[in-house]
Amino acid sequence: MIASYLITLREGLEAALIVGIALGVLAKLGRKELRGWIWTGVAAAVVISLGVALALNAMGSTLEGAAEEAFEGTAMLLAAGVLTWMIFWMQRQGRHVRQGLERDVRSAATRGQSWGLFGIAFFAVLREGIETALFLTAAAAVSSSWQTLWGGVLGLATAVALGWLIFASTVQLDVRRFFQVTSVILIFFAAGLVAQGVHEFNELGWIPALIEHVWDINPILDEKSTLGMVLKALFGYNGNPSLSEVLAYGLYFVAIFLGLRRLPAGTEKAPQPAGS
Repeated sequence: MIASYLITLREGLEAALIVGIALGVLAKLGRKELRGWIWTGVAAAVVISLGVALALNAMGSTLEGAAEEAFEGTAMLLAAGVLTWMIFWMQRQGRHVRQGLERDVRSAATRGQSWGLFGIAFFAVLREGIETALFLTAAAAVSSSWQTLWGGVLGLATAVALGWLIFASTVQLDVRRFFQVTSVILIFFAAGLVAQGVHEFNELGWIPALIEHVWDINPILDEKSTLGMVLKALFGYNGNPSLSEVLAYGLYFVAIFLGLRRLPAGTEKAPQPAGS
């Protein structure tokens, strides 16, 4: 539940900031009559994202045995890959998102390109929605469907509330700091997905375990206990991991560390709300 809450909170807030920036530009231009095209694009993207989420959930629920393990392992590794790309993209391009978005909205509004405004909102929200659907599918593999669902709903509700407070009141959120903190948390979550994906492929025999159990601390902290399940959902905790799981977990952090060090200085700013 915590993992799905954090995922939807971050993705939802990012979408809310994009929509808020677009609406802010229209307000500055005195073209509030075009706001309906923004909201129509948002609504269409939400409907398609929900459809993708339901389709992925239905696909996973109909599988059993080896097919289910293959689906879950693939979903976990794919989600980890997309999550990693998202973190690097935000670190690299985050500072330019607002300027580019404002430029595109201003251009479409001054030229009267209503469908252009629709497309800006649609594709921005759809990207966040598809990413969220994939992440929740992976999260549901290590948690109950209901916990994942409620965590996702609460995360989206919080994101909507924060987005409204940012743009409709004097409340100030340090968006840059928010994305920095959540990026660190999501790196651990992605590492856990990588390790759990390797575990599923260990079960299938697609990736050798090398050593079946490097250690076993389940008598101290059982992975099936409440705390163990929370740690498993957030960080991929396994009380008795294989050597290939441990190596995958560690190598992921090494790759992230080296990748972030190679990023140019001064590219870490996340998008700021309009008018800030």
